[in-house]
Amino acid sequence: YPSGNLAIIVVRDKKRLICIVQEDKLNNAEIQAVFKSNGRNTCYYPNGAVWINMNIQGGQYLDQAGNRVRRWTWPNSVVSSGAHVPLSPIFISLNRHVGVRILGQDKIAVSFLAMGQQAKFNVGTKVQVSDIGRLPPPARLGEDELLLLAIRVRILWLFDRLRGCLNFPSNKQWDKIKPPAYLITQTLKILQLCTTSDISDELRSSVRAIVNA
Repeated sequence: YPSGNLAIIVVRDKKRLICIVQEDKLNNAEIQAVFKSNGRNTCYYPNGAVWINMNIQGGQYLDQAGNRVRRWTWPNSVVSSGAHVPLSPIFISLNRHVGVRILGQDKIAVSFLAMGQQAKFNVGTKVQVSDIGRLPPPARLGEDELLLLAIRVRILWLFDRLRGCLNFPSNKQWDKIKPPAYLITQTLKILQLCTTSDISDELRSSVRAIVNA
């Protein structure tokens, strides 16, 4: 950065290259993006929330509350169900000097612009169709992560009910108003994860009790 702080780092971890974008701070700089040569990439909002998350199958774009704005699949990926969703070009600014452009799986660029000069890093990768059979299985959520997801959804439910009470203080039927569709979807997904995840029966019961309370 013009301040002298390190903006972009490219390191090698065994056979893998990793590109890291840091915020403009001298000490304890937060990571704003991580791009790996195995196709796993993540960009973060300034508040630390996940902005864009990509893997060898596709990616998703989230808002700062964690809600999915859009998703896509790469042309050569194998999806378990549903049709391929094409990528619409994405351009974001991580900060005033660093931007990210996503045009395809192998066309992901990190650009750095300062003092009239620009540097570009191609951080995209291409997974060959013949490599699909060797893809690792999807990572399973840990017990703590599943519990936190359930608590987060429950809090969002409570906030929605509170908004209904504030908006209709004299309406005795406010608690019968249907919640937003995304909350219902997230609740169903968590309940499905309870069934498919390798967790204890006690935790499974706790998570169900939280989201169904």
